[in-house]
Amino acid sequence: MSPYHQGELEVQRRAGVLLNAARIGNGVHGEIPPVARAFAAERRFVVLGAADQEEGSVWATILHGPPGFLTTPTAERLVIAARPGAGDPLAGVLERDTDVGLLLIDLSTRRRMRVNGRATPFGETGLEVTTREVYANCPKYIHPREVNPAPDGEAHDPVAWRGAELTGSQMALLRATDTLFLASRHPIAGADVSHRGGIRGFLYVPAPDRIVIPDYSGNMMFNTLGNLTADPRAGLLVVDWASGALLQLTGRAIVNWDSAAIAAFAGAQRLVEFTIDAVVERRGAGLVTRPADDTPRPAP
Repeated sequence: MSPYHQGELEVQRRAGVLLNAARIGNGVHGEIPPVARAFAAERRFVVLGAADQEEGSVWATILHGPPGFLTTPTAERLVIAARPGAGDPLAGVLERDTDVGLLLIDLSTRRRMRVNGRATPFGETGLEVTTREVYANCPKYIHPREVNPAPDGEAHDPVAWRGAELTGSQMALLRATDTLFLASRHPIAGADVSHRGGIRGFLYVPAPDRIVIPDYSGNMMFNTLGNLTADPRAGLLVVDWASGALLQLTGRAIVNWDSAAIAAFAGAQRLVEFTIDAVVERRGAGLVTRPADDTPRPAP
C-alpha cells in the first residue's frame, strides 16, 4: 500500500519521480525506531504544525525544554512536556485532540526527523502524540547552529503582535533569513511541518502580504507540495535567531511550475507562492542560537 495520498502522487507525477518516490516511501513507518527514540530524548525543541479546526487556518510553532522533555514511552507514542504559551495561535487548538506534524531537528548536526500523528492533551501542560508517519529527512539546506531556549523570564510572558500583513522590520527579517518552517495539512492524511532553507536572502518578499519560497531538489516525496495541492492553507514560521522572537504567518500557498518565473531563482525547481492572511510576532518565545560558523552556505 502506498504511503502517499493523491496530492503527493500528483506532484511526483508532474516532477517525473514516481518510481524513485515509491522506493523512498518504503522508509515511512508507523512507529518510532530505537535510534529515533534516542534522538528525540536529546532534543531541546520541536517544531509543530497544526490547523485550527474552527477557522481552518494552519500555523507552525516551536515547543522547547531541557533534553528529556520529549519522551517515547512506546514506539507509537511521543510525549511532549510542553504546550504553546500565551499569545501563540495554536494554544487553544492544542487543548483538544488534533492532528499534528512534528519536526525534530538538530541544527548543529543537520539531522532531522518527521513525526506526524494525533495529539491529545497530556496532564496540565503536555501533549501525547500517537504516531501515524515517522521518517528521516536528508540534511540538505540546513544552516548549522548551536541552539538554546530563549531566556526564561521572557519565554513565560512573551509579547504578541498581531496584524494582517508584514511590517517593514518583519519583511527585513524574512529577506535575511536562511531557515523557514512550513506547515501544511491534508483532509485525510493530517498535518505536516517541514524545513525550508537556502543561502541568506533566499526568500523573495515582493509585498507585505506575499512571500515566494524557492523549492529546490529534495527527497522526492513532496509531502508539503502534495498537501498544498490538496489544500492551499499553510503556515510559516521564522525564528529571529538573535532575539528568540517567533514570526508566525498563516495564509494560502500555491505551487508555481512556470519555467520563466522559476528561472529567476537560481537552483529552484518550483516556487511556492504564499499569500498572508494573518501575522503573529511573539518576542522572546522561541530560541536564541549561535551559528556554528558565520559563513553563508549555498544550497546544495
